[in-house]
Parts: sequence; structure tokens; C-alpha cells
Amino acid sequence: MYSLKERLTEILIKDKIVSEAQLKKALKQQKQKGGSLRDILVKLGFVNEKELMAVLSQGLGIPPIALSRFKIDSEILKLIPRDAARKYQIVPVSKVGNILTVAMSDPLNIFAIDDLRTLTGLEIGTIIASPKEIQGVIEQHYEEDTHEAIEELVKDMSAEELEIIKAGEVKEEVDSARILKLIEEAPVVKLTNMILENSIKARASDILIEPMERSLRLRYRVDGLLREIELLPKNMHESIVSRIKVMSNLNIAERRLPQDGRFKSKIQGGEVDFRVSVIPSITGEKVALRVLDKSHAMLDIEKLGFTKYNLEIFKKCVLQPHGMILVCGPTGSGKTTTLYSLLKHIHDPEKNLISVEDPVEYQIQGVNQVMVRSEVGLTFANALRSILRQDPDVIMIGEIRDFETVDIAIKSALTGHIVLSTLHTTTACGSVVRLVNMGVEPFLIGSSLIAIAAQRLVRKLCPKCKEAYNPSRFLLSRLGISKGTFYKPKGCGECLNSGYRGRIAICEILRMTPSVRGLILKKVRGSEIKQTARKEGMKTLRESGIQKVLQGITSLEEILRVTVADE
Repeated sequence: MYSLKERLTEILIKDKIVSEAQLKKALKQQKQKGGSLRDILVKLGFVNEKELMAVLSQGLGIPPIALSRFKIDSEILKLIPRDAARKYQIVPVSKVGNILTVAMSDPLNIFAIDDLRTLTGLEIGTIIASPKEIQGVIEQHYEEDTHEAIEELVKDMSAEELEIIKAGEVKEEVDSARILKLIEEAPVVKLTNMILENSIKARASDILIEPMERSLRLRYRVDGLLREIELLPKNMHESIVSRIKVMSNLNIAERRLPQDGRFKSKIQGGEVDFRVSVIPSITGEKVALRVLDKSHAMLDIEKLGFTKYNLEIFKKCVLQPHGMILVCGPTGSGKTTTLYSLLKHIHDPEKNLISVEDPVEYQIQGVNQVMVRSEVGLTFANALRSILRQDPDVIMIGEIRDFETVDIAIKSALTGHIVLSTLHTTTACGSVVRLVNMGVEPFLIGSSLIAIAAQRLVRKLCPKCKEAYNPSRFLLSRLGISKGTFYKPKGCGECLNSGYRGRIAICEILRMTPSVRGLILKKVRGSEIKQTARKEGMKTLRESGIQKVLQGITSLEEILRVTVADE
């Protein structure tokens, strides 16, 4: 009996889908790193998933199924235990008489089929589906696993060993030895690890662990929006928070003051950074973890979603001999990712690239990265003074927060350096007003700045389940659109039933043209600068978002949520 790997190899060579050289390369990588041959072939770009499914289906004589478009009856799902579904990567699809049809990524796995026959007492018919779609359906329909697993772990945690913190109560003394003993116990370790692992599976950017009056709320931020994942018993609060503190090298006995830390963990074969913030509240300590999954970091300016027009502007600006480029927007709008991508774009052995950040989020080979440490006097301003003695060509400043930092940054831009930084403002033109309010002279702004980009992240519609529809005239009139093809979210296993999967950047870029510099010198309002910039070709955030809507990338509602109307 052939294995799927052997049959796949035979089919691909016979049908000339891949060359022998490509197959050898894929097999060599599989031997070195492990994993599925089909996944490696797709990852290397030798064949796409749809083509592979069609070839396998035809070669094996087994019909394919697109699970994302198929609604599965909940009663059918109950026929196969979740452990078996996960173990063999299968999904039950239908039952007719004594035959249960299951979708499998490996329909040649006779051991799985025999086990299913024993488990269900039914004859098993097989159809083929992609591993991604099967995993998506399992995560969607067996999501109660997390809740049940947590309940099991709670049972294992002795109630006498845990302590409920009453609302408003602040304990002055903490038994550190007791807490250390408690958090090293298996249930606490397992539960904390489960929270971290599930956040990666859900593609979360943040984890919030929030004590309430009678419960402990766990929330993930996925694609920019918060989702409530679980309400845990309140008596688990102290042990979970203390476990995270120990992992972050924080003081477990200090519960009256905020603390910040970080730790690294290997999850699902990749290295993940967690930045930890703990603050005291009246119901106990609240923990926020920023998730930095390096395996999913996309630091390529070409792949961030900028329009061709804005991409060309970015590339031209960053190749100037000197000057400053600012990227502005609220927290979580992708500013730092854009700066990192610009650094990678211009990285060259002939250039000396230095960054000063708080903290360093991603390590980039070839860039000298300095982390701010205010507690020992290493502030942005102090670090910049020293950096200027290091003969830099390009300087990246994580964030401009005060006049001292912006003053050194502008002087650096005027003395032959490229300076990249971020500013917390909502629009590109508003950044000019913000700089003036910080005490920067208008003539310095005009002569040092090359461009200011305002940026947001919008959720992308799931390509598997998005639906075409006709929006109301009122909605179209709000966005100033008359016609086009529009899509709305539906929800499937691939996107965790949200209708959206991933995010993409939209931006507006204000270039320092002679007319814009003239307006800055006159200290005019930001709205007047915006009008002039639009006449010279600047696309606003709303206009950039509408382009994404007309391309079928995002929805009208998403653009209305993220952007404001242009004056």
C-alpha cells in the first residue's frame, strides 16, 4: 500500500507539475526540518494549494471538497471525538445510511480509517480537503475544548491554596514563598501556557487578563478588535498573574505599583516575544501582554499593502541624502513596522544604520539597535547625542515624545542624516501643528522634513467566504462612491467565523513641496495644508481606504470604522 507521500511524488513527476530538481529540494528540506511534503512544496512556491488539491484528487480518484463553503451539521460533528479529529486531521461531513463520509488531508491513512470504523461503528467514505481548511473547521467547531480544558485544570487547583482578592482590598504583605510554590504547580503552568499558545493560534496581537468583581476575564485582540475568550474563576487570578511575573522577571511581592517586563517563548516551532505590563486596579492586578510573533513579522515595504503611488513616494523619500520622515497614527496602527520595513529597504553594507527604541521590538541584522533605559538615564535624547558621535547615515527614533528629542532629530536631519521616527497624531497635516506646539520653529519644520505619513490598519475580508452584495445608497453616499463591486464579511472556519483575516495598511503621505513649506512658514491651519496637498496629488486615509474597498480587499463598514470624512 502506497503512502500519501509516495503517491504524491509519483503524481507530481508523472504529470510534470514539478521538476525532479524541485522535488529533490523539497524532500531534502523535509528531511532536515520535518513537516508535510505538500506544505513544503506550497511554501517553496513550486505549486499552489488549489493546483495540488486538483492533482491529488485526480491522481487518487478521490473527490475534493472546499470545507469553507460547506455547512456541516453539528450532529454529524458529534460522531467523531475531538481528539480523533485533531489526531488524524479529519472532519466528518455527512452520514447516509451506514456510511460516514469524512474529509481528510491524507485519505490513504488506513490506520486512521480503521480507528474511525471502530470508534463510530460505521463504514467510512473519504474525500480530500486541504490541511488548512480542516484545521480551521476543527478550531471553529471544537472551540469548547479550551473551556473544558480550563475547567479540568481548575479542578486540579486546590481551592485552599488560592486566595480571592476582594474588591478594593490591597494586601501590604505577600507570602512570596507560598506564591512561588503555587505557581510552579502543573495546573498553573499548563493554564498559563494554554493562554499563550491559544493567542498564537488566534493570531492575537494582545492578551488582556482582567480581574473583575467575581471573575477573571481573558480577552485577545485579533485584527485590531478585542474578543472575549473566557471568564475564569476569580480565585485563579493571583496564581496566573504571579506566574507571568516570574516568567518576566518581575517582583511578585509588589502589587501596588505598575511593572513592565518581557519574556520569550517557543510556541508552535517559532520564537515569540511577549511584552508584559502589570497595573494595579481596585479589583486586583490587570495584565496586558503584547504578542510579537517573529515568524509572522512582515518587514517588507512591498508587502504592507501600500498603493503603488504611495509606495513610490516612500521609496523616493527614503533615498534622499538627508532629511526626516515621520510616520504618525494611534497605538497599534503599524508605524514601527513601516519604519523597520524602510530600514530593511535601504539596508546596505556601505551605510551605518542605528536605531534607538523603547523597547526594541524586532532585531534586524545589520542595524545597530539601542534600547532606551530611563531608569539609568538612557533616554531618547541622551542616546541620540551619543549616536551622532557614531558616524550614522540613517537614524531611526522609536518615538518623538518631547521637545528635546525632536530638537536633536531635526538638527540631525539638517546636518546630513536620514532620520526616521514616529509621532502620535491622527493625520499627516495635524503632525505639522503638533510639531509647532512642541516648540519647533516653522522654518525648521519646512527645511528638515521630507514627508509625513499618517497610517491605519484595516481588516482584510476573508478571501474564502466574502460575499458580493449591493450596499445601500446612504452608505455609498457617505463615502462618496457611485458604483463598483462591493463585498461583505460572512464567516467561515478559515477566519474563525469573523469574516476577516489579517490586516492591511492604508496611508496618506504629505510631501514637503514648495507650496506646503510656504504654508508652514505662514503658520496656517492643518486643514489649509491638507487642501493644498490634495490638489498636488495627496490621497487621504479615507481615499486610500476606498481604493481597498473597490479592489475587494476590505469592506465599506471597515473604512467607516477606521477613517473620518474628509473636509
